[in-house]
Amino acid sequence: RALLPGEEADNAAHRKVRARVEHVIGRMKNYKILRDCRQHGNGLHHAVQAVAHMHNLALAS
Repeated sequence: RALLPGEEADNAAHRKVRARVEHVIGRMKNYKILRDCRQHGNGLHHAVQAVAHMHNLALAS
């Protein structure tokens, strides 16, 4: 079925957020942040939370 206009808008917003998140994760890999986080137990969880928090701050401003 064809998407409704609201669904198209939701998909567009989802694409933008996903692209940003993937870009940030790629940058974190370049600086080996994720590797270091994995070596510290639940460090990856905290790194992902930090990225989500920064994204929310960017949306709020």
